[in-house]
Amino acid sequence: MPTIRDVASRAGVAPITVSRVINDSDYVSQATRERVETAIEELGYIPNMLGPSLRFKQTMTLALVLTDITNPFWTTVARGVEDVAQASGYSIILCNTDESEAKQEQYLDMLLRRRIDGILLVPVRSVPEPVHTIQKQDIPVVVLDRQIPGLDVDIVRADSEDGAYQLTEHLLSLGHRRITMLAGPQTVSTAIDRVAGFRRALAEAGLADNEAEIYWGSFTIDSGREMAKQALAGTQKPTAFFAGNNFVAIGAIQALQQEGLRVPDDLALVTVDDIPPSLTIDPFLTVAAQPALEMGRRAAQLLLDRVTGALDSECQHTVLPTQLIIRASSGRCLVS
Repeated sequence: MPTIRDVASRAGVAPITVSRVINDSDYVSQATRERVETAIEELGYIPNMLGPSLRFKQTMTLALVLTDITNPFWTTVARGVEDVAQASGYSIILCNTDESEAKQEQYLDMLLRRRIDGILLVPVRSVPEPVHTIQKQDIPVVVLDRQIPGLDVDIVRADSEDGAYQLTEHLLSLGHRRITMLAGPQTVSTAIDRVAGFRRALAEAGLADNEAEIYWGSFTIDSGREMAKQALAGTQKPTAFFAGNNFVAIGAIQALQQEGLRVPDDLALVTVDDIPPSLTIDPFLTVAAQPALEMGRRAAQLLLDRVTGALDSECQHTVLPTQLIIRASSGRCLVS
């Protein structure tokens, strides 16, 4: 991790001058300021906002950077993280990015300035840059839910591809042959994995891979509603929807209701991620349930093991199984 002395050496100034630039002092010429700022950028130096008294101490604080805290799945993951962290004497800073790269960058900058002990990150996109930013500061990081191909980092996720495969197989076993996939973003590995599982099941059933059967969007209610509307407006009406996550499923149900259609009487529906029993009186959705609580607990423990030095081995990739739960929304066998 670069230090203030490294910056001073690169810029050819004294460390106190670097400090003055960081604190926006008036006692630094514009030319010197520019040299120092260039050195800071080249070295990737992040000032310690906590002061010298904490320079060699832990803050006993971890960060959980999520994409949508309004989704019950992420709320449950957060509960698992908090349970493990609190039991070990750590506090949690919760950050919600709303799937925005700009917000993600702002939060990571803030967390790194505060010398957080470790970060649990759900990346907005499956790209390495945000993880590289964290690793460059020698701060332990665990990626949750999403894969980042080719990156050496701890990951804890569920088996999205297998969950999607099981859901598609279930629909096929009921006689469905016109199944439309309402997927998530093409830049997110979980959406890509679910589409892969969907396609694998169709291929094994001898059905052609038809790109028109897949709609890409985002993991939101609004996106689910819009994708469902597009699918219903097509010439070949589906007999079943596969929603990329629970919010997409809710949006799809809204679109069907607007058309005067009912699930499962008029169209079957399955999805990934369950809705906690506390939020519904009558569990309805057929789902591939991800172990959200266990995912949070596993990720938090892995991060703590890295922070405390209890684990110093190569990066771990933990993949947890999903559970197929069949309920009313997938309906009964189609009449041949």
